[in-house]
Amino acid sequence: MHADNLVRMANRIGQFFEAMPDRPEALEGIAQHIQRFWEPRMRRALRAHLADEAALAEHPLLPIVREALDTHPQVLESATAPAG
Repeated sequence: MHADNLVRMANRIGQFFEAMPDRPEALEGIAQHIQRFWEPRMRRALRAHLADEAALAEHPLLPIVREALDTHPQVLESATAPAG
């Protein structure tokens, strides 16, 4: 999956949760959504995208998405989807 598609999807998730009044709850919601519904290869690709400053400049993530991933880094470190 291309980084631009992953960024677009992550940003849509961020837009949904951005409306929540409780910021920590919104950040956790973004992280949980990505962990639950994204395949491990998608999470690995997003982690690689975050490590590439040139790619981030071309396909930026919303600040709330970056904050969620910074706050909950285990989401991208997980190699397999959680059970349940």
